[in-house]
Amino acid sequence: MTENIDAMRDSILDATLPNVMFDGWTRAALLVGAEAAGHREVDVDLAFPRGPRDAIAYWFERVDRRMTEKLAAMDLAEMRIRDRIAAAVRARLEDLAPHKDSVRRALSFLARPGNADLAARGLWRAVDLMWREIGDEATDFSFYTKRVSLSAVYSSTILYWLEDESEDNNETWAFLDRRIEDAMRIPKVRANARKRRDRVIKGLKGAVSACSALRRAFKPAASSAAG
Repeated sequence: MTENIDAMRDSILDATLPNVMFDGWTRAALLVGAEAAGHREVDVDLAFPRGPRDAIAYWFERVDRRMTEKLAAMDLAEMRIRDRIAAAVRARLEDLAPHKDSVRRALSFLARPGNADLAARGLWRAVDLMWREIGDEATDFSFYTKRVSLSAVYSSTILYWLEDESEDNNETWAFLDRRIEDAMRIPKVRANARKRRDRVIKGLKGAVSACSALRRAFKPAASSAAG
């Protein structure tokens, strides 16, 4: 039953996407798409009970699945972490590429106050899946920092990609590489800062110890002189 419903969702969604640039993410657009795909109005309500919200959520979940399939076909073990991340983001954007206008409309829809929860869940699911699919097994605090960092990288890259008119989106891929490099540099900067801080603290402790030793060494002499 689920497979049949998903097949109907795919059919309605694929027929709707070309019309979203004209009608936006609306029930009207879904109805037009359903009719074009040979479905009835009741099928729209069955496939997407909450209308555009469900349609967008399903679309991005489908992007998740397709990304997973693409990554599974790659030899990720031979790739650097930054290249795995880039491959995951590229897989998503390449799947969305035929429907840039629909993506732009979807982001506008998700930016509405009543849709903030949908946007947050979709973004978190995407970045969590990306990290898991490229082999990340972190369970400590870095689990969260990695996902927050990738959220920033992915979000900014989508916005850049939407305006990119370069051949094969080459400028977007260059932008993505720079953002990943920046994100990976932050932990190194923090680590170096901690090392410098620890050295300074160690040096200060040494200086304090030395001063204390000098005070202890000179105190008896000073007392004898006073006697």
